[in-house]
Amino acid sequence: MPIYNVMEDVVHDVLHQYKKELQLTCDCQRCHDDIMAIALNQLKPHYIVNEQHKPYIRAGHVTDRQGVTNILSTVVKAARIVTDSPRCENGKKE
Repeated sequence: MPIYNVMEDVVHDVLHQYKKELQLTCDCQRCHDDIMAIALNQLKPHYIVNEQHKPYIRAGHVTDRQGVTNILSTVVKAARIVTDSPRCENGKKE
C-alpha cells in the first residue's frame, strides 16, 4: 500500500486558491512545481497510508487557523522566490 503526503494536496489547493493574489510572473507548470517543491520542503509532511482518511486530514488543516496562516505564508515565500528567479523557458532572459 503506498504512502501519501496529504500536505501536497493542501499546498496545491492554497496555491490555486491564491494564484491571482500571488501575482505570479509565470503561470507554467514548471513554476507551479517549483513553488510546490519549495513550500513542501519547508512544511512538516503529513503521511497517511489509507487514502480514505485524506478528507479528514485535509479538513483538520483547513480548520486550524494558525496552520492555515503558516501554510499560506510558506506558499507566498516560495512564490516570491520563483517569481524573482523563474527557471522555466519563459523566465530565461536572452
